[in-house]
Amino acid sequence: MTEPSRTILAAKDVKKYYPVDHPLVGKSRVFLRAVDGVSFDVNQGDTFALVGESGCGKTTVARLILRLTDITAGSIHYRSKDIRNVSGVESKGLTRKVQVIFQDPYSALNPRKTIRSIIQDPLRVSGGLSPADRNARVREVTDAVGLDDNLLDRYPHEYSGGQRQRVVIARALILNPELVICDEPVSALDVSIRSQILNLLKELQRKYGITYLFISHDLSVVKYISDRIAVMYLGKICECAGTEEFYRKPIHPYSQALLSVIPIPDPRLSLGRERLILEGEIPSPISPPPGCSFHTRCPFAQGICKIEAPELKEIGADKASGRMCACHFTDRFA
Repeated sequence: MTEPSRTILAAKDVKKYYPVDHPLVGKSRVFLRAVDGVSFDVNQGDTFALVGESGCGKTTVARLILRLTDITAGSIHYRSKDIRNVSGVESKGLTRKVQVIFQDPYSALNPRKTIRSIIQDPLRVSGGLSPADRNARVREVTDAVGLDDNLLDRYPHEYSGGQRQRVVIARALILNPELVICDEPVSALDVSIRSQILNLLKELQRKYGITYLFISHDLSVVKYISDRIAVMYLGKICECAGTEEFYRKPIHPYSQALLSVIPIPDPRLSLGRERLILEGEIPSPISPPPGCSFHTRCPFAQGICKIEAPELKEIGADKASGRMCACHFTDRFA
C-alpha cells in the first residue's frame, strides 16, 4: 500500500463482530458485523480520513485502535507493533502516543472540574512532572489552541461550544501524541465555528507533526483537511485514494453517489451536475447481503455482484499511487 518507513498505523483485515441474540431464532447466536475486513495504512504526518454514512463502522475502527474494544480478527500495528500484544510499560507508552478528539465537546468534559484540571488530568495520570511543570505544559498547549490562560479556572458550562472543543484538543495534545484520532470533531459545532477548528487542526499538524485519523460523514470537511480518503460501506472499505484524485474522479459507484449530492455554492454549476441517487436502505450488518455488500443499492449491479464479493485491490497504471477499489467493474468506471 504505502512505504513501510512512513507507516505509523497499519490495519490488516480487521474485523469486529458483536454477538447478538436474534429474536427470530431464539438463543442461537448471530453476529453484528460492525467492521468486516478493513485494511489501510496511515503515513506519518498525514491526515487519513474514514468517511461513510452513519453505522458503516467508522467509529468502531477508532475504538479498536484505542483498545476500547477487542479485535475479533485481523491486526492493527502501531509503529510495527501489534497493539494486542502490548502491556505494562508499553501499554502506557502507546496511550501517550495515541490520543482522541471526541465528537461532542459538551459530553466529553467533566462539568465538576475546572478547565485547567481537565487539561492537566492526563499529566497527573501519567506522572513524572511536578505541579509547576504541569502548569507550564498546560499554558503551552492552551496558547497553541487559542485559549485564554486567565479563563482556565472556569468550568465547562462557562465556555462556548467552540471553546470547549479547543479544550478537548488541548487535552489530546498535552501528552505530545504522535497520532490523534478525530471522531467527527466538528459535526456538533455551529457552521461558523467549524472552519476555525479545522484551521486550528491543520495549524497544529504543521507545528507538531501530528498524524490524524479523521472520521467524518461530511465530504466537504474531509476534502479540506485530508491527504488520503477511505470510503466505508457496511463495515468494509470500498475505495481508497489520495484526496485530489478521489474528488477529481471517484471510481466506486457508492463514492460517486456520495460526491454527487455535495452542495455546490454556484447554482449554475449545480444545475448542470448529474446526481446519482441511491434507492433503498443500507442492509443490516447482522445479515449483510451475499456478494458485494453494495449491490442492493447499486444502479450498475449485475449477476456476479450478487454472488461474489469484490476484492479491494490496487488499480490504475501507477500501482505506487495506492489507489484501491472494491468493484467487479472497476475498468468501466476508472
